[in-house]
Amino acid sequence: MAFLEDGNHTSVTEFILLGLTDDPVIRVVLFTIILCIYLVTVSGNLSTIFLIRISSQLHRPMYFFLSHLASVDIGLSSSVTPNMLVNFLIKQNTISYIGCSIQFVSAAFFGTVECFLLAAMAYDRFVAICNPLLYSTKMSTEACIRLVVGSYIEGFISASFFTLSFFSLFFCGPNKINHFYCDFAPLVELSCSDVSVSIVVITFSAGFITMITVFVIAISYSYIFITIMKMHSPEGRQKAFSTCSSHLTAVTLLYGTVMFIYVMPKSSYSTDQNKVMSVFYMVVVPMLNPLIYSLRNNEIKGALKKHLGKKIFS
Repeated sequence: MAFLEDGNHTSVTEFILLGLTDDPVIRVVLFTIILCIYLVTVSGNLSTIFLIRISSQLHRPMYFFLSHLASVDIGLSSSVTPNMLVNFLIKQNTISYIGCSIQFVSAAFFGTVECFLLAAMAYDRFVAICNPLLYSTKMSTEACIRLVVGSYIEGFISASFFTLSFFSLFFCGPNKINHFYCDFAPLVELSCSDVSVSIVVITFSAGFITMITVFVIAISYSYIFITIMKMHSPEGRQKAFSTCSSHLTAVTLLYGTVMFIYVMPKSSYSTDQNKVMSVFYMVVVPMLNPLIYSLRNNEIKGALKKHLGKKIFS
């Protein structure tokens, strides 16, 4: 049953996810591509976590943060991808009211944690390049644990706001979500209740997360850039740039996509464009992060060569 009588109202008990396309041929192609992407995401991030755990040369703050980033990438992708794959195989994909709320909130949790971990990694690079003599003190084990725990706490706080916003929406009419997962915008369009408070709460929460993390990243890299420009040695500059390139690439991919989805005026792009960018943010980016850090990081390459016993990245 998709609807449940409740006094004088009819409450929605399940939603229908319309997915990315109705074309059966395209659905098969997309299923194959996204399944491959998901398998690479899980295996790549698990391999990153395992490699960092077993390699003593990677037992440093930068890789401690990276291992948690890999865990969060698995969670972010897993919050939507398995259900999306099911959507390609069946004619009508339904998701329960509670299942929709779990998907909505888990995506918000992992997305928030990822933003704060990237900010923590930017701060780590700032200390390493701008204050190398104080690095062991400022980035001690205790400090790193506090930064990671703080990132997860911010994720829980954000998820709490998203939970309250979701359950403040009342659904009594159409239950077809024009998306491949339970995103906020299509849910608001289906709500029969006043959505003004929910929109304010979500906007404030997302805006705070974006502003505070972008501020930390921007300030950190401003000081890093100034410090690098003051270096007299070309080798020193090259080494400093190389230690930041992977992180900068990951930040650009994530925030570039998020800005496109949530900041651009709604009239500037269609629902289909929004779906494509959401796929990139929640499915493709989690796959790219381990590839970015493994292909552009000499220490991870060295650890791979050491443990695999052959030069697969030479």
